[in-house]
Amino acid sequence: MPIRTINNKTVDFDDEGFMTNYKDWDLAIAKVIATEEGIPELNDRHVVVLEFMRKEFEIKGDGPSIRKLTKESGVPTKELYELFPSGPAKKAAKIAGIKKPHGCI
Repeated sequence: MPIRTINNKTVDFDDEGFMTNYKDWDLAIAKVIATEEGIPELNDRHVVVLEFMRKEFEIKGDGPSIRKLTKESGVPTKELYELFPSGPAKKAAKIAGIKKPHGCI
């Protein structure tokens, strides 16, 4: 597992770049990961999705499916793909500091 220091905080990642302990996450870490994922700036709508992802992960131990994400987060599918291009559920999970959702390739 790669260990990185982000904003003076030691964070463990798995081989695919997902954080191994979601409790280490904060918005400063999210901003760094987002930049690495090609999203130069997080706005309020990004944060709505990230918080929804984290809430679902805390409750169920897995990130939500894309369908649940668009149905229950209040962010429509088209906007979700604009916010997190090229696989929004997987990319949002990575930035939210949770494990890769089951069903994501």
